[in-house]
Amino acid sequence: QVQLVESGGGLVQPGGSLRLSCTVSGTIFGIYMAWYRQAPGKQRELVARITTDRSINYLDSGKGRFTISRHNVKGAVYLQMDSLTPGNTAVYYCNNCPGTWYWGQGTQDAVST
Repeated sequence: QVQLVESGGGLVQPGGSLRLSCTVSGTIFGIYMAWYRQAPGKQRELVARITTDRSINYLDSGKGRFTISRHNVKGAVYLQMDSLTPGNTAVYYCNNCPGTWYWGQGTQDAVST
């Protein structure tokens, strides 16, 4: 059974940073791994994805501020988020791309003064 465990969220002030981590177990680490977010009242959306050979794509709002990375041996994927704004407040999830595994609990990020 696939298990996704996200961590690293929290409350930060605008301009702050967070580093999210996700560990994957129970399956072969996906060729495409991704971070998603779900803001209050909105649908879940893709934030960034990374392939095994580290080809990367970002949602436009994250370009230049977010960095996705992965550790294939550990089965982990990370998201470094810098220069955060209140618009980044959401629950963040990892999954393969296009998100076919059972979703984990996510990690809550809140950006507020």
